[in-house]
Amino acid sequence: MFHVTLRGAVGAVLLFAVASFAHADVKVSHLFGDNMVFQQGKPLPVWGTAAPGEAVTVTLAGKTATATADDKGNWLVKLPEMPANADGQALSIAGKNTLTFKNVLVGEVWVCSGQSNMEWPVTAALKPAEEISAAKFPQIRLITVPKAKGGDVAKTDFEGQWAECTPDTVKGFSAVAYFFGREIHQTQKVPVGLIHCSWGGQPAEFFTPPSAFAADPSLKESGDHQHAKNVMKEPSTLWNGMIAPLVPFAIQGAIWYQGESNVPMAKHYHKLFSAMIQGWRKEWNQGEFPFLFVQIAPWDYSRIPGWPREGCPLVREAQTKTLALPKTGMTVTMDIGDVNDIHPKNKQEVSHRLALSARKIAYGEAVNDSGPTLKSAEVKDKTIVVAFDNAKGLMMKGDKLAAFQIAGADKKFVDATATLEGETVIVTAEGVAEPKFVRFAFLDTSLPNLFNGDGLPAGPFRTDAD
Repeated sequence: MFHVTLRGAVGAVLLFAVASFAHADVKVSHLFGDNMVFQQGKPLPVWGTAAPGEAVTVTLAGKTATATADDKGNWLVKLPEMPANADGQALSIAGKNTLTFKNVLVGEVWVCSGQSNMEWPVTAALKPAEEISAAKFPQIRLITVPKAKGGDVAKTDFEGQWAECTPDTVKGFSAVAYFFGREIHQTQKVPVGLIHCSWGGQPAEFFTPPSAFAADPSLKESGDHQHAKNVMKEPSTLWNGMIAPLVPFAIQGAIWYQGESNVPMAKHYHKLFSAMIQGWRKEWNQGEFPFLFVQIAPWDYSRIPGWPREGCPLVREAQTKTLALPKTGMTVTMDIGDVNDIHPKNKQEVSHRLALSARKIAYGEAVNDSGPTLKSAEVKDKTIVVAFDNAKGLMMKGDKLAAFQIAGADKKFVDATATLEGETVIVTAEGVAEPKFVRFAFLDTSLPNLFNGDGLPAGPFRTDAD
């Protein structure tokens, strides 16, 4: 009937079908419940189990859809698309029994995933007491998918429930997700549903659906590093345990903060991350929904014994390359990281920059979501002249530009002197008589200070890539 039906049929034994069909109660995922938010402007899948052959009718805001459970007891309906609605409605799901959920809204739904910087709660962000006390947004709804590994079998449900955003419910919720959702709510003026499903310390391989690995077996070849070998013992385990239960719920898009755990496998991250995004989109079957991600912040990865050098800059480079996929946006955090803390506390600014990408990509607003990006690097005499796109109002914060390096043909990079000249930067260094290559912020702990007039930072780049 739909692309997750077979998955549901395989996994139903783990979840819904523990109840005997003799009782034949209609059951649904925990995604459907009191205080939930449906996505506006898209057909709305609702699914669950019942007795084989049982008719199930779903009703919301005067709209009705009916389906018949298949021979495994699985059913799915699609309610027609609806406009945003901030007035609580009742969702009715009726078969031989009737489920009724109250205070259901229609607005914007975002999936918020990744590792520990997405998991980081409001209580550990900047100004936690102030933020928590002000978190009174009855039209923002929160739900967290508990940590769960699915092994080789995709789960079809999870233990969780929607809640209105209050000081009590927000304090343990993802800070990045909440601050992002707050800005979407305030700028779009519609209800917002935030589905939080992250797990600290986890590599992207775990979040990648099995279909992506099946389509490209080379994705499993993550190199010879022992960390990579350990990772590939459990590919897709978090997709199966935490993301698959959300499919095919209608969403606007996803925000993602991850990459730190892939530093040992950095050379493969671009291919993997691109495949993961495309895999999510294929599984959801809702087109190329916006996928917005955070570029990892400065931190000294040499603290971890055995991890390769330059892995962190290569992950950032891979993330930048991923912008080649349609409807992707990247938040640069080089200026708001903390080299002594892999969990920088300024999640508010991270979320603001993610929200700028959402406002531009998802909602079509005329806002800038990017700092200066490399346009060209031209050798002139003993200097390299670097030009930028998105450079209107190019400026530095501080007394002098930081984080530039240059090298000759030998690729032995040294710290350089950089000066602003209009919307370009002139880079030179003593001892490099014939410069050929330039790098910017291409170290684990680089702290650059180059911005455009919108206050957005330039991201790392290099011109010596193979």
